[in-house]
Formats: sequence, structure tokens, C-alpha cells
Amino acid sequence: MKTVTVHTKTPYDIYIGAGIRTQIGEQMKKQIAPCKAAIITDDVVFGLYATQVRQSLEQAGYTVCAYAFSAGEASKTITTWSNILEFLAEQEMTRKDVIVALGGGVVGDMAGFAAAVYQRGITFVQIPTTFLAAIDASVGGKTAIDLKAGKNLAGAFHQPRMVLCDTEILQQLPQSIFADGIAEALKYGVLGNQDLFVQIAEAGIHSHLDEIVEMCVSMKRDIVEKDETEQGDRKLLNLGHTFGHAIEWNSAFCMSHGQAVGIGMVLVARAAEHMGKAKKGLTEQIEKALQQHGLPIHCMYTAKELTAGILHDKKRKGNIIQFVFPYEIGHCEIVDIAVSDVEALANIAIGK
Repeated sequence: MKTVTVHTKTPYDIYIGAGIRTQIGEQMKKQIAPCKAAIITDDVVFGLYATQVRQSLEQAGYTVCAYAFSAGEASKTITTWSNILEFLAEQEMTRKDVIVALGGGVVGDMAGFAAAVYQRGITFVQIPTTFLAAIDASVGGKTAIDLKAGKNLAGAFHQPRMVLCDTEILQQLPQSIFADGIAEALKYGVLGNQDLFVQIAEAGIHSHLDEIVEMCVSMKRDIVEKDETEQGDRKLLNLGHTFGHAIEWNSAFCMSHGQAVGIGMVLVARAAEHMGKAKKGLTEQIEKALQQHGLPIHCMYTAKELTAGILHDKKRKGNIIQFVFPYEIGHCEIVDIAVSDVEALANIAIGK
């Protein structure tokens, strides 16, 4: 089992290894005394892993309750969040108890945001069940829900007490869901690790999954430790996300986050190349890496449609939108773009 320690205001460990879900109770008990544990999950993951996690927790002395909501981004709403809070209150959860987020990024966001505000903040543990959540959403303490106007517009920073990543679960994911995580892993490579990018782009990664998860979360750990609440360098982690979130929003969240971020990286790389800021051929490199894993590379929306989504993005600061521009594999920078210039940039990005 591999361990990555995150030294935020409240330090915590990320445990990575195959079969961890059967050891969850014992691992948690080392840091959290047996208490009431509320498993928050979705209705798909509930049927797959909730019984095993419950049994592990109960064997370690925890009293367990569980709440499942409908799987998917469509559930990442204030209504679902409110229902979770009501459930916690009905179960008489207290500040000494713990929430266990069992699922992908949506579950982690919902459970984490509930933990952040219930009784002004209680402990929670992340158990990611998707590759994407394992290397991104479960680490760093960002929690959020979507509003009608846009993605992740309400939320809080609330770090988990620990993250338990069972790579055996990740190995069993359908390829389409696993590929969402590949897009996010490629993002880390573009950000600052050329060797990681090449390894993911050119080789099968299942046989090295533990190591790749460790590399990705270590990169995120290093950035988060320097900038826990996204005031500076943590914004680099938004590579591909400004265009990506606009694509998700335009698709009514029918397109997955990983697919949208992959296309977003292509778009912003094309824009950077056109502006003479990026190394020639960068866009093609990213496209080939995504296609190698069956991920889409083409945007189906117009510049005007993309701009409408971008202007609702939480990264907007007054009349400025911040983009992360890749200049070459391993080097990116944050660039301020005036709102008045966004549509022109989007036209460049989609090749118009």
C-alpha cells in the first residue's frame, strides 16, 4: 500500500492499494475513534460496494447508516444536498461522528459539501470509486454543487480526514468511465510531468495503476500545499476546465467531465499555438494521446455557445476570465483574457 501525505491546514493521508475497501474500518479507526458513520453514495455504487464498506466499518466498531441518491451529475443539486443534510439530522449525527463519501466525483462533492456545513463542519472520509475521483476530486478539499447558471457555483473548501483509494475497484471500471480518469491524468502530464504524459499516452496503464495514481495525487498535493484555497498556482489545475465546463454546461451535463476536460485541453492548446505562445505540434500531441484511449477531441458547440457557458464559470473575475494555457508538455501558465475577447478566443480554439 502506498501513502501520500497532504500537509494542508489539517494534514491527512491518502492510502493507495488494491483491496483497501475490506480494511476501511481498521484504517479509519487508527485516526477516528469508532462513532456513528454515515455512508453517502449513489444508487449504482451502493449496490456494488456499500455492503462491504458497511461490514468493514461495523467490524471495527462503528455504527453505520447509509444514504444513496441517483447517480450522475444531474443529482449534484441543492435539492440533493438538502436531502443529505436532512438525513444526517434524522440520524442524529453529531460533530464527533463521520461522513464516508463512497463514490465518484459527484458523491465526493455532495458528501464533502454536506460535511462542510452540517453543524458547521464535521469529519469526512473519501473513498473514491472512479479513476477520475481518485486522482482529482477526492484530493484537495474542494466541494461543490451545481446551480442552474453553471457548474460548481456553490461550495466550500473542506479537507477530508483521509482518502482510501482501492485500485482494485478502479481496475474493474468500464473503459468509458476509466477513460475519464485518463483525461485527467493526461492533464497532470501536460501541467508538469512529461514522463507521465508519455507513459499514459503510449503505454497501457493498468499494470502501473498504483504508481500512476500516486504520481498524480503527489502532483496535486504539491500544488494544494502551496495554495490551499486557490488564490494562485492551484488555478493551474483548471487546465482544460474553462472550455470543459462550458462544454458540460452546453450538453446539459450529458457529456462526462473527463471527456469535456479532454476536449477543453485540445481547444486551449490550439488557441495557445495560434497565438504563438505554444510549441508547434502541441495540439496534435494532446489529440493523439486522447484518441489513444478512445476519448473525443472535437467540440460540437459554436464559439457563441462556448462563450455563454464560460461567462457563467466561477473562474470569472469581474471582466476577466482566467485560462490555463499549455506552452509545451510539462509547462503551463495562467493567462487573463478579457470577457470581451472570449468569443474571439473560442473561435480560434474551435478552428474558425
